Amino acid sequence: MLVARSIVVSAPQDLLRPLEEIGRSGVLPDASLTAQVAERADVVRELQPAEIYEGLTPALCGRHPHAVLQWLRDTRVLAVLLPELDATVSFSQEGGRRHKDVWEHTKAVVRQSVPRPTVRWAAALHDIGKVPTRRFLPDGKVTFHGHAEEGVRMFRRGPAKVIGFPDDVRERVEVLILHHLRAGQYDGSWTDSAVRRFHREMEPFLGDLLDLSRADVTSKRPGKRARCLRMIKELELRIEALAQEDAKPKPLPAGLGNLLMQALELPPGKHLAELRQRLEALCEAGELEGGREAEYYVTVTRARGLMDGIVIRPPRGFEG
Repeated sequence: MLVARSIVVSAPQDLLRPLEEIGRSGVLPDASLTAQVAERADVVRELQPAEIYEGLTPALCGRHPHAVLQWLRDTRVLAVLLPELDATVSFSQEGGRRHKDVWEHTKAVVRQSVPRPTVRWAAALHDIGKVPTRRFLPDGKVTFHGHAEEGVRMFRRGPAKVIGFPDDVRERVEVLILHHLRAGQYDGSWTDSAVRRFHREMEPFLGDLLDLSRADVTSKRPGKRARCLRMIKELELRIEALAQEDAKPKPLPAGLGNLLMQALELPPGKHLAELRQRLEALCEAGELEGGREAEYYVTVTRARGLMDGIVIRPPRGFEG
């Protein structure tokens, strides 16, 4: 197999120098360099948090991030910098099946994720909370209740301090770890209100969260994988459709004409249609709220003098 060229490890920065090439090509350094870095892995602690972020992130956002993670593991740098992630190695999620190993699953998620720093870092760290939350049930099943919440606590205690994330990246990674399960829980049965609530709560992070959810689908069963991805896509489309619907100006309430006639002592006639057109125009311009109670529009009509300039012409035969 091809190997990357060797370098001399003489400074802390040298420990991370091969990573960007690994991320770009997927080619691992030769065994001698790997061994050399492993011998001096503890020296990486001498780097500043910002240097660690800058040394890891371009590689993690390369075409072969799984190879980057594996080399960090092989050189012990992962254990030094991110012991929470290193603890997932050989940590089974289900009956010893290798693809259910948290580490192997994590590498697959990172490999499948879009190459944005927030998503790649969240993909790498999203399941660290599984290690302390694993429980074995009497029927042989395994649970990880609360692992997302525990993962956030672990992130704050460890990676967020060791790695100098920019403030916005740190915030987004934390949110993604906390909520990484939510989109995958969608099964088509959510009400429109539930979809709107999800959108409202996740809106600043929605694109990253949906991308992470798609990457988190690593099932080896094609049918299950296709179904999960289809559900995430359906959720995305429902969010878009409801957002478009909600963006439309809301109609004026029924019965407004009768209330206007009573409150303003107006006879029926075309002048009511003209007044209604003025109110609708103000709603479309964003100057008035649509969908409010009828009394709101009566008050606005009086306050703004919206009847000014409208000629009142009662219909023929009407006696006021």
